[in-house]
Amino acid sequence: MHDVEAVVLVGGRGTRLRPLTLSAPKPMLPTAGVPFLAHLLSRIRAAGVRRVVLGTSYLAETFEEHFGDGEALGLELTYVVETEPLGTGGGIRNVAGHLTADEILVFNGDVLCGTDLRAVVGTHRDTKADVTLHLVRVPDPRAYGCVPTDEDSRVLEFLEKTPDPPTDQINAGCYVFRREVLEAIPAGRPVSVERETFPGLLAAGARVSGHVDDAYWRDMGTPADLVQGSADLVRGIAPSAALPGPTGDLLALAGAEVAADAHVAGGTVVGKGALVGAGARVVGSMIYDGAVVAEGAVVENSVLGRNARVEAGAVVADGVIGDDAAVGELCELRGGMRVWPGVVLPARGVRFSPDVE
Repeated sequence: MHDVEAVVLVGGRGTRLRPLTLSAPKPMLPTAGVPFLAHLLSRIRAAGVRRVVLGTSYLAETFEEHFGDGEALGLELTYVVETEPLGTGGGIRNVAGHLTADEILVFNGDVLCGTDLRAVVGTHRDTKADVTLHLVRVPDPRAYGCVPTDEDSRVLEFLEKTPDPPTDQINAGCYVFRREVLEAIPAGRPVSVERETFPGLLAAGARVSGHVDDAYWRDMGTPADLVQGSADLVRGIAPSAALPGPTGDLLALAGAEVAADAHVAGGTVVGKGALVGAGARVVGSMIYDGAVVAEGAVVENSVLGRNARVEAGAVVADGVIGDDAAVGELCELRGGMRVWPGVVLPARGVRFSPDVE
């Protein structure tokens, strides 16, 4: 893999994850104790790839500020800014001038996956493909790009979000390109690889292969998926060499305080300087640095932003609480509710249930 380079597309605005992404790009959100992108970069490094080009756009400077030249990760990182939205294909083409290898691994930067990257490249080489797609099997493929293949791993067609898919194989957002194929993508305009590049290659008779497996896979585009992905990383269900501690039900970072009688489980992360008070219950959640879960509060399958507070007796289930926001005593937030940064909800001010003491 020393002669393979990687491209990671991290330019999206992450609007489905607001308010978390108002202050950070989606790939930089703390996930299982480190920026989400760190988990992907660790897998790229473990596969033997050494040079990675990051295609950035939204809050582009935050990536280099955190990762620098990549030396600490054992990588050589290059940053290329996309000044206007170009789609997946356009984003890939935008970094082409910074690539030198003949084989290029391309990743969507918002996918958590456990596939064997060496095996994906192996399929690409064995089938002498122009492009190889990593495909995963899912129970319900209707919401994804459906990709049937034949017995020789040849891709037959691309079906975007079809209501009656002929296969359970979907596009998992990881590709291997021959560099000359990548360079043939039109430059300077938006291009969709799913709707234009790949169908065009098939129509032209190119060899497009599919590497199919049952590896862990999750699109981290929604708060529910972000929370579940983080919990899976903490519990060791999703693989990562970047986890800043042992796997288990709880990952507590430096300076975190968890009361002895608090119940904290389900792959929860308690960030630096964060506090979980006496009798509190926190399950499967992401508690960012400096956040507070006060005495007797309940937080389930939720994200608490930096320095956010859930006061005594309050309940947050399946919610997102922005940085520096506060949920007052005995408030009850359920069903995907989001509180924007800095907003303070008064005691008993928001209730899901009708019972108020």
